[in-house]
Amino acid sequence: MPTRGGSIRLFRIFGIEVFLHWSWFLVAVYEVQMMRSRYSSLAWPVLEYLGLFAMVTMHEFGHALACRQTGGVAEKIFLWPLGGIAFVSPPPRPGAMLWSIAAGPLVNVALVPIFWIALHLAANAGWPNDNLDAFLVLTWLGRINLGLLIFNLLPIYPLDGGQILRSLLWFPFGEIRSLFIATAIGLAGGAALLLAAVWFQSFWIGFMAFFLLSRAIVGWKQARYLRAEEAEQTRVLAPELPEKKALL
Repeated sequence: MPTRGGSIRLFRIFGIEVFLHWSWFLVAVYEVQMMRSRYSSLAWPVLEYLGLFAMVTMHEFGHALACRQTGGVAEKIFLWPLGGIAFVSPPPRPGAMLWSIAAGPLVNVALVPIFWIALHLAANAGWPNDNLDAFLVLTWLGRINLGLLIFNLLPIYPLDGGQILRSLLWFPFGEIRSLFIATAIGLAGGAALLLAAVWFQSFWIGFMAFFLLSRAIVGWKQARYLRAEEAEQTRVLAPELPEKKALL
């Protein structure tokens, strides 16, 4: 997980600071080279990669601004090779948590028709013949946006889908049990992703699986801490039972 110490401050907007982790540049070079073969010049894969992280930034601002709507705190966004992280702290209510998390994927949902309309207009304008590179950038960004939306909605904690599931479970089961259930599903999902990484011999899938497993473990530990804290508060605040008098 990225830290502020290894990050560069990019800008501040709406009172939210955006940071970029230094490792982003290393992965960017690799990814741009991988995309290079489908374009006529280097500028186009660079544009596609920057477009990807523009979408990621919009997604994270969705989280942050929604959190503020609920009365929560959201002041920082970190971008790194696997995407972005908005540090949000909504009020401890299931509805506030649900809206803060769901607002991120809703940004991608809103982008789906925008890309569809843009591609339709570009096709009618003759871009596939006259400006193929620009049309390919638009096509791939639309596909990436849809792929990110589908992946992010998987019910694997700490992905948005897993946190949305946790928020929904919060209503019937409460804050602590919902976190236990969501992180348990996250551990199972991360393990399944790790097996997929081995099967497909994919470094990136394995890296993602490791990240998800590590965050799910952190969530599980947090649930245990909250349960212990709740038990301690119950013990301290519970009134002492009156002593029973012996009957003569």
